[in-house]
Amino acid sequence: MKKNFLVLFVFALITVLAACGGNGEEGAAPDNGGDAEDALKVGMVTDAGTIDDKSFNQGTWEGILQASEELNVDEKYLKPAGTTEADYLKEIGNLYDAGYKFIVTPGFKFETAIFQAQDKYEDAKFVIIDGAPHAGDFAPVVKDNTVSVFFAEHESGFLAGVATALELKEGEAGFIGGMEIPAVQKFNWGFQQGLKYANENLGTNLSIKAENVIYQGSFDNAAAGGQIAAQMYDRGVNVIFTAAGGVGVGAINEAKTRAEGGEEAWIVGVDVDQYADGIYEGDKSVILTSAMKKLDAVAFDMIKQELDGNFPGGQTLTFDTKNAGVGIPAENPNLSEDTVSQVADINEKISAGEITISSEQGDLFK
Repeated sequence: MKKNFLVLFVFALITVLAACGGNGEEGAAPDNGGDAEDALKVGMVTDAGTIDDKSFNQGTWEGILQASEELNVDEKYLKPAGTTEADYLKEIGNLYDAGYKFIVTPGFKFETAIFQAQDKYEDAKFVIIDGAPHAGDFAPVVKDNTVSVFFAEHESGFLAGVATALELKEGEAGFIGGMEIPAVQKFNWGFQQGLKYANENLGTNLSIKAENVIYQGSFDNAAAGGQIAAQMYDRGVNVIFTAAGGVGVGAINEAKTRAEGGEEAWIVGVDVDQYADGIYEGDKSVILTSAMKKLDAVAFDMIKQELDGNFPGGQTLTFDTKNAGVGIPAENPNLSEDTVSQVADINEKISAGEITISSEQGDLFK
C-alpha cells in the first residue's frame, strides 16, 4: 500500500514539474521570434520633454517601437529626473545594469554624458542624435561603440518654407524656436530661405519680420508657446513655423482655438508629421505641413544595422535630402497637388546640388 502511494506521489510530482517547465504555458516568457534572453535589448533615455512630446523624443521612440515589432528586440525608456550630465549618466547606467546595452539618446544635451559612457561601458553601443560626444570642449570624440547622427534641418526647413509660400501665396509668417541651438537655428534659417526662394522664383509674396522670429528658451513650456503664438497672430501673422517641442504644442493649441473661431491660423510642424496633433474639427487640421527629420527611420535603421553586424561605430552620419533623411510629409490634405508636385521637384534639385541652402545665419532675421 505504501509502495503504491509512493509511486503515485512521484508520478504526480514529475507531472507538475514538467508542466511548470513547458513552453507556451501561462507565465512563460513571451516568444520574441527566438530566445527572449538573446533578444537585443534597446534602451532610450529621454531628453527634455516626454515620450509623447509630439516631436523629438516621440519620433525617436517610435522608431524603437517599430524595431520591437519588426525585428523582435526588447525595448525600454527611462525619463531622467533632470537634464544634467549626472541625470543622464544615472539613467544610462540603470539601462546598462538592466541589460539594455544598445542605448539611444536624442539630443545635444547628451554629448558630455555619452563622452563618458562610451568609455565606462565599452561593451555597450550608443546612438546620439543631433550631437557628438565631447569632454565639454566641443572637440568631438566618437568611439567605435558610438555613432553620432545629424540632420540637414536647413534643407527640411527650406522645403517647408517653399510649401508654405506656394500654398498661402501671400501674407505674414512667424517662427517660434525652443532653445537657440544649431539644430533649431538651421530650421529657422532654412525656412526663411525657402520663403525667399519662393518669393523670388515662384511668384509668391509671403514675408517674415524680425519681431516674429522668437526663441522661447526651452522645449517644454507649452503655456509660453501659446502666448507667443497669440501675440503673433494678433500682429497679423498667418502661419507660424514651430521648432520647439512642447512649446510648439502650446502654439498648435492656440492655432486650433482660433481656427475653431473661424480665424486663419496655420502652423508648420516640426520633426515628425504633426497633422494629427492639429486636428480641431472632423479631420480639419491647422498643420499646413511639417519640416520632418526622419527620426523614427534613423533609430530603426541603427538598430537593424546592429542586428546585421554592420553598426557604424566611430562614424558621424548626416541625413539629408540625398538619403531621404529630411523632407515634408508625402501627403497632407492642406497642400494642393500642385504644391506637392513643385516641392518634390525642388527636393530633387536640392539633392542634385542645383539649389544650395545655407546652414548659417547670413543676412536673415534672427
